[in-house]
Amino acid sequence: MPIIRFFTLLSLVLWVGGIAFLAFILAPTAFHPGFLPSRHLAGAVVGQSLNKLHWLGLFCGVVFLVTSSVESRIIEGVFAPFAARNVLICLMILLTLVSMFAISTRMFTLRNEMVVIDSVPLDDPRRVEFDRLHIWSTRIESTVLLLGLAVIFLTARRLS
Repeated sequence: MPIIRFFTLLSLVLWVGGIAFLAFILAPTAFHPGFLPSRHLAGAVVGQSLNKLHWLGLFCGVVFLVTSSVESRIIEGVFAPFAARNVLICLMILLTLVSMFAISTRMFTLRNEMVVIDSVPLDDPRRVEFDRLHIWSTRIESTVLLLGLAVIFLTARRLS
């Protein structure tokens, strides 16, 4: 049982910690003036990191659901798929899929079309769409982070 709990918590901490690291450390560092030769390169670094974080999140979400369900079965005698923590994790997975396949993919295409985004006028339709998608990407990742913090709270309360 302790090994199941370990993987439940590890999967959650990796995912939520990864989001926090990207948002509060990696992105601000990459875009800090003078740190990288260009904002375009900073965007490429953050974009690739976000892609890897998305895949990590999906993997961690599945691990959490499996281990959380097994632990519920052992402790409570039922799998409890609709426990709040599991529903929130499913919502996190869904939002991550939207971010990956609906938003990030389109942003990547637009960034490649513009080549160097900072040289494209702010009113260019591609730049306008990119900026709009960036706002949605930030909102979705922020929501996933907040949901993850809620799951941490629910999981910690359950384990105490």
